Amino acid sequence: MCAVGRAAGAGDQRGVTLADAAARRAMLSIGTGLVLPVAVAAVLVPLRVHVADAALSLVLAAVVVAVSAFGDRRAGWVAALSSGLWFDFFLTRPYERFSIASAGDIETTVALLVVGVGVTEIAVRSRRYYGMALAEGDYLALLRDLSDLVATGAPAEAAIARATDDLAELLRLRRCRFEAVAPSRLRPRLFRNGEVEVGETRFDVASAGLPEGEVELVAQSQGRDYGVFVMEAADRRPVSIEQRVVALAIADQVGAALAAQRAA
Repeated sequence: MCAVGRAAGAGDQRGVTLADAAARRAMLSIGTGLVLPVAVAAVLVPLRVHVADAALSLVLAAVVVAVSAFGDRRAGWVAALSSGLWFDFFLTRPYERFSIASAGDIETTVALLVVGVGVTEIAVRSRRYYGMALAEGDYLALLRDLSDLVATGAPAEAAIARATDDLAELLRLRRCRFEAVAPSRLRPRLFRNGEVEVGETRFDVASAGLPEGEVELVAQSQGRDYGVFVMEAADRRPVSIEQRVVALAIADQVGAALAAQRAA
């Protein structure tokens, strides 16, 4: 049996560090969304008797745009709500009170809230699509590098080692190893249709992530099995169909390398 493994170690620690950093960034963006509109509205106070309320509301809308661009959905919503409240408090009559005397100011405040929420949703979706485009580029880079390695006639062991690291990165695995054995019927397996199943049980990896314990990915070439990658997820984060398709393609590259080595 041939086995190549990848342990958790620094990779897990890096995952924890990134998660902590993301949590701190989210809290900072929410705090900014709460405080920044107050500060900007206070700065605009000297202008409230000279500039139309609608124009001042556009400044606060720009604040919501800025927070949404750099924060998440919650931060944008907080910024929109905070902007509406402090626009009412500082910039509409009666001043320094949470009440509005003019119907026009009520409309402006409501419009500020609606625009803030709308801008937040646009920013969140744009950032999501941008992230998806970046991820797809990374997936293609993984496949290209491994394909080049196999195409240049590198030893199958080198392809296995590279594929093991690539799978661990792609699927956020705690451990991944290759075993030159037949697939097991007892472990969940990532099948060629992208589904993870064992017996009659199918796992919803798109929303719940890979199941706990070991999951198999078979390395094949021309319908023949050459071994399995045995994977253990580091967490239960969702695994997209794109990630699963790339994982299958990585295993296929290893299958092709092993087939070529045995035929030589």
